[in-house]
Amino acid sequence: MSSRDLSLGEAARLVSGELFNAAPDALICGVETLANADATQVAFLANRKYAKGFSASKAGVVLLSKEDFPDSSRPVIRVQDPYLAFAQLQRHFHPTPVASGQRHASAVIDASAQLANDVDVAAQAVIGANVCIGAGSIIGTGCVIEDGAVLGMNCLLHPRTCIAMGCVLGDRVILQAGAIIGSDGFGYAWTGSEHLKIPQTGRVVLEDDVEIGANTCIDRGAIGDTVIHRGAKLDNLIQIGHNVEFGAYSIMASQAGISGSTTVGKGCQIGGQVGTTGHIHIGDGCKIAAKSGIHTNLEPGGAYAGIPAMPIRVWLKVSALLPRLPGLWSKISALGLK
Repeated sequence: MSSRDLSLGEAARLVSGELFNAAPDALICGVETLANADATQVAFLANRKYAKGFSASKAGVVLLSKEDFPDSSRPVIRVQDPYLAFAQLQRHFHPTPVASGQRHASAVIDASAQLANDVDVAAQAVIGANVCIGAGSIIGTGCVIEDGAVLGMNCLLHPRTCIAMGCVLGDRVILQAGAIIGSDGFGYAWTGSEHLKIPQTGRVVLEDDVEIGANTCIDRGAIGDTVIHRGAKLDNLIQIGHNVEFGAYSIMASQAGISGSTTVGKGCQIGGQVGTTGHIHIGDGCKIAAKSGIHTNLEPGGAYAGIPAMPIRVWLKVSALLPRLPGLWSKISALGLK
């Protein structure tokens, strides 16, 4: 028995759900899929395409919406949002690591750096001059934090991340392995014979509760800051150009790129491999489908797709027409109208 085991009654309370067809004192020790869960685990049904696995599942209890399988006789916890309930239970069974002030002998920490007493620093990490790191933060193996950088409380830096000179992280920021915060922006002036590099003198500012994916790169501002606002989440392999402002609680999937000086509004959802030109504004609450190309401002609250991006209803019509174009062209040619 683990200290993190839950009774079904406790699990139901944790997810604000209601338990049916099971003893509230029965224990569960983790979360699994419908197909793989056993009698000691909870499973969840958040996507209707997996509904056929519900009856056959061996899970001790299933997180289920209030609408699905209303007459089920098997143990269920009925909740408003099964996927959210799954996330809440996962966070219980797999809590965030807690710092305890461990400092590996191979870490290099400048004498002027100010680290709270409980900050963990793993092997071969390098922390530069005048760095400030708040309580509860964890610095992973091989991380580099350059001079003058500031980290808030309870930040988690996975191995081989880099925070460049003067950049600022708020509280509870997570950097996945290999993330680069504060690389030079891509700025050059053409002299007539060569590209003259423009010094990039701004910072990157990551506000509270931001998470940056593995091998994602965020460029410092040319003049002024690149800012990722509170609660934003960036996936792996993303490029953020200099002086971008990425809105609070917006989220962006892998391999996307935002060009310099573009502003992304609050609460946007941006699919994988989306690309933008620079100096445009994407309004609050926009939803952008994967592989879209954004070349102009987007109105708040819209859904967009395509290259160039257009309202998604228009894109669906265009996509439906494309396979028919060869046949239409043949008919036009036969009429001699080409």
